[in-house]
Amino acid sequence: MKPAEIQELIKFVAKSGVSEVEIEDKDFKITIKTPPNRRGKQVIDAQPVVQVQAPVAQPVAPVASAPAPAPAASAPAAAPAADTAGDDAKYVAIKSPMIGTFYRKPSPDKPAFVNVGDDVNKDTIVCMIEAMKLFNEIEAEMTGKIVKVLVDDGDPVEYDQPLFLVDPA
Repeated sequence: MKPAEIQELIKFVAKSGVSEVEIEDKDFKITIKTPPNRRGKQVIDAQPVVQVQAPVAQPVAPVASAPAPAPAASAPAAAPAADTAGDDAKYVAIKSPMIGTFYRKPSPDKPAFVNVGDDVNKDTIVCMIEAMKLFNEIEAEMTGKIVKVLVDDGDPVEYDQPLFLVDPA
């Protein structure tokens, strides 16, 4: 997580009125706490306390060797998976700028903002994320074509979670 992203998250937490936010990734863990005032309400103008944990090396258990399967049976199954991973590598992800609930449509009776195959540009709204009862429109911030939708409508999303794959070509 970049320092600018951490500062943005601190400002968001301070403005939102929540008392504590904890984000954990495979590489880091960050906790942001805002001190309560004497009446138990949040002090919005107080500076939040940020704790960042350095990456911790995970012990790796030795893997017991198993009998090798027949090469003819495993080779065809492995080839499509490798091709799919290689194909996704050429795409760029539109990531969530916040924690919240992902919505593909502006309301249940309206069509989705974007669908697979739609062209997008930098200011195209691709979805909404609800956080603290506020609906935030998320823009593509890139030009390309939507290739894959990675999150289902109404699912919770994390900060920096990929939402869409875009072919920038």
